[in-house]
Amino acid sequence: MKVISMIPARYQASRFPAKLMQDLSGKPVIVRTYEAAISTGLFDEVYVVTDSPVISEAISEVGGSVIMSKKKHESGSDRIAEAVEDMDVDIVINVQGDEPFIDKVSLEKVIQVFKNDPDKEIDLASLMTPITDWDEISNPNTVKVIVDNQSCALYFSRSPIPYPRDMDVKAPYYKHKGIYAFRKKALLDFQQLPMLPLEAKEKIEAIRFLEYGKKIKMVETHITGIEIDTPEDLENARRVWK
Repeated sequence: MKVISMIPARYQASRFPAKLMQDLSGKPVIVRTYEAAISTGLFDEVYVVTDSPVISEAISEVGGSVIMSKKKHESGSDRIAEAVEDMDVDIVINVQGDEPFIDKVSLEKVIQVFKNDPDKEIDLASLMTPITDWDEISNPNTVKVIVDNQSCALYFSRSPIPYPRDMDVKAPYYKHKGIYAFRKKALLDFQQLPMLPLEAKEKIEAIRFLEYGKKIKMVETHITGIEIDTPEDLENARRVWK
C-alpha cells in the first residue's frame, strides 16, 4: 500500500494573510510543516501543492518536492485531487500547511484504518478530539462531528452537536481536526461532485463526502497540537518551538 502526504498551501488566508510564509524560528511555517511531515517517516513521498510562486520557491530552496496547481481551486481537497490524478498511489494524507507540530502517533492511527479495511469499505479517515469547554463547543470556528457506534461520521457542523436538549444526558462533544486520509478514488470523486446545499451552508468540505454516501472513519486523539490561524497562534508556536 503506497501512502503519500500532500500539503495544500495557499498564500492568501482570510484571517491571517501569508501565514504560511511567516517566520517560525528561522524558517517559514510551510517549510517547518514540510520537514515535519518528512521526519515522521510514515510516507513514501511528501509534496507541497500550491499556486504560489513564493511558497514554491521556499520549498524548492530546501530541496523539497513541490507541485504547482494548474487551476484555481476552492478547497485543499480539490487542489490535491488535481495533483494526484496521474499518480500511482493508494492512500493520500492531507496534512494542513499551518500545522508544523505534526502528531506522528495520530497519523499512524489514520493510516492503520486502511490497513484494517481489506474490503475497502472506508473511503476516508480523519481525526477528532474530545472537547468539554462550552465556549469552544458553541464557537462556530470550531467544527464539531458526531459519530455512530462504529466511529463513522454522521455529520459535521459549526453548531453545537448534539444539541443539549436534556442536560442530564451525558454525551461527548468532539472537535474535528482537519487531517484527512483518502483513498485515491474518493479524492478524485470529490472534485467531480458538485457542492450540495449542506456543504454550502456550513462551509465544511467533509460534508460533501457524507452527502454523496462516502464513509468517513473518525479516529479519536487527545493530542490537540497547534494550528496557526492567527498572529496570536504564531506567537504561541514560536514559544513552543523554542
